[in-house]
Amino acid sequence: MQVAVVTFDGFNELDSFIASVVINRARPDGLTAFITTPTPVVTSMNGVEVVGQRSLDFVAEADVVLIGSGIRTRDVVADPGLLAALPLDPARQFIGAQCSGALVLATLGLVDSMPVCTDVTTRPYLEERGVMVLDEPFHSEGTIATAGGCLASLYLGAWAISRTIGEDVARTAVDYVAPVGEKRATVERVFAAIRTPVHALS
Repeated sequence: MQVAVVTFDGFNELDSFIASVVINRARPDGLTAFITTPTPVVTSMNGVEVVGQRSLDFVAEADVVLIGSGIRTRDVVADPGLLAALPLDPARQFIGAQCSGALVLATLGLVDSMPVCTDVTTRPYLEERGVMVLDEPFHSEGTIATAGGCLASLYLGAWAISRTIGEDVARTAVDYVAPVGEKRATVERVFAAIRTPVHALS
């Protein structure tokens, strides 16, 4: 199974890289994440240039799509071409959004009746659209999830593994990246946040 970690120009490094690294801990079990970009090279909000592993065409075939955050998300949602390149389908894909990525999901009409998690900067733009924003790090319903706060990308990565491969593999992945001396507490905190009823894809 494959995961597209959608990463736009101006991206937040923590959002894309943490989710990608955590998910790729499950590569031996059959789940692989790819940094997926609209152009061959994208530049982060802090000037880090990254070569994409997949183009946006990959979004259509991915089993999981995670929309990353960044300082140019409002430019993304104002670009019909970029939005058209995101043919997201919650009937056959697990779809997640990190921080301002929730604005992309809202623009695509995927969270109209669902509360979301996001960052403090993006919150007013979502509320202007009538989207309820939670004061929580993670929320999911069915095959859609949102996470708020850069380090909540760990939750999004764990959710992606849990929903596709299983919770045991996800726990192992989180344990691996958790701070020494805090591994058990970190794993339990993550799974307390993401444990919601599993809705299998039909």
